[in-house]
Amino acid sequence: MKSLKLKKLCAVLMAATISTSLFIGCGSDDKSTGTSGSGSAATSGQDLMFNLGEDPETIDPTLNTSSGAGTIIVNAFEGLMLLDESEQPTYGAAENMEVSEDGLVYTFKLRQDGKWSDGEPVTANDFKYSWMRALDKATAAEYSYQLYYIKNAEKFYNGEVSADEVGIKVVDDYTLEVTLESPTSYFPQLLAFPTYAPLREDIVSANPEGWATSPETYICNGPFKLVKWDMKDQLVFERNENYWDASNVKLDSLTFKLVTDETTAYSELKAGNFDMVNSVPTNEIQPGKEEGLVKISPYLGTYFFAINVGKQDTLNDDVKKALSNKLVRQALNLAVDRQEIIDNVAKAEQVPAYSFVPKGIFNEDGSEFADKEYYDPTAMDENIAKAKELLKEAGYENGEGLPTFELMYNSEGAHKDICQIIQQNWAEIGVNVELTNQEWAVFLNTRQQGDYQISRHGWIGDYVDPMTFLDMWVTGGGNNDCGFSNAEYDKLISDAKVETDAAKRTEMLRKAEDILMDEMPIIPIYYYTNVRAWNDNVKGIQCSTLGKIYFKGAYKE
Repeated sequence: MKSLKLKKLCAVLMAATISTSLFIGCGSDDKSTGTSGSGSAATSGQDLMFNLGEDPETIDPTLNTSSGAGTIIVNAFEGLMLLDESEQPTYGAAENMEVSEDGLVYTFKLRQDGKWSDGEPVTANDFKYSWMRALDKATAAEYSYQLYYIKNAEKFYNGEVSADEVGIKVVDDYTLEVTLESPTSYFPQLLAFPTYAPLREDIVSANPEGWATSPETYICNGPFKLVKWDMKDQLVFERNENYWDASNVKLDSLTFKLVTDETTAYSELKAGNFDMVNSVPTNEIQPGKEEGLVKISPYLGTYFFAINVGKQDTLNDDVKKALSNKLVRQALNLAVDRQEIIDNVAKAEQVPAYSFVPKGIFNEDGSEFADKEYYDPTAMDENIAKAKELLKEAGYENGEGLPTFELMYNSEGAHKDICQIIQQNWAEIGVNVELTNQEWAVFLNTRQQGDYQISRHGWIGDYVDPMTFLDMWVTGGGNNDCGFSNAEYDKLISDAKVETDAAKRTEMLRKAEDILMDEMPIIPIYYYTNVRAWNDNVKGIQCSTLGKIYFKGAYKE
């Protein structure tokens, strides 16, 4: 790839991005571990079988919100920028980027050899179409807010300005000009996110609801193309011969298996039928590490429970009243024994969460953003006593008068075991819980619609900045499944997005998290680690600390 040719300010912005990044790649020693880079050009028989586990709700880049399906998408589509093994932006569909002196205007030159999987050229209009589609409220893209950094994008979404006023300009077929609302140091990182991927208007508009469900219409511009989709079984991809860098794609085919049972999938790996699995049964983690199959690495994400505080149309009055009381929510948070969950269920070197923003995001001075402990997750005797006091203050002494809460989780993985521990924890303070579960795709929709009381949740960063965790909770946010709303919180997030002074911006974000952790629409449990497993002959995989796996450089020895 050509080196970045940026003006002075862009260099500053990129440096700021670098200073807040994490180095995690599958080529080193984590879940993330394998061997990066080297290997011969593609040879016959390079077929890799990866068990994704979840049955994706959608693989439409505009509509997807799942990190699992995100892995499929980033191997099929390519944005203007890519992320390298250290999460740094590098050129993808663009071959050059220039940034104005004020940091507001980005000009991208697209590769003239960039092509879609059907051989048509990738043009600047493909990016504009895709982004404007995400900003069309009728599309119902939950990640539309990721484009609000673009001038007038949010106003267009809300119907306040016309499409012509949005800061996306097609200069010519291979030149795209993007104007931002304010300088944003991590904007080059955002450009690698699936919502910023290009789409073909003629393909999508011809079948808006079904284009992403068929190999015939799933036209993509990345290293792999979809050739077969057996629902609930597998998605089969082959090397995209029209990809601009196809000569460096080593795999002939890449199959995403959809076996949801971890034990079954891991057995298939050990039997040699799978090359790699996306999760590992808890009881297999330690022996798998000793065998060299299982790899554990940092993961920029938080496992938590969401409380329905604002999408309450389906809740009865007793539940609505209880969950709307922040003292009750604070009590529920304090009563959870996070270390018990980690020691007895998770068992993968997770860290008990004492905030929502996880460790691994650094301020300009090198300090962790997540340096404030809102409670001590290990002081359980004191926490239980405080939780009982809070329930008494809320009018529910010893849990009397509280309804039985419904705790919802998805069937895949060890979520049931975690919920059972929480059920026992809450019983200690007089709170009764009924467990309920759903398959992944149904579960996601149920939670998004607000048809739940308390639900299992998890969030993986989309880029390396606290904003990726905090802006999801603004009023009406696409991923705000809690329905949380706080005017002061909204203003802090809005102001932080346009603040150019790093110290002031950090302080705004800290104040926002203070509000979030006081209001407690969420209950953080632990900071994720990545736990995957693959055979020793699998090399060149790039595993992002942001949750996605890139197979462009993968091969088998």
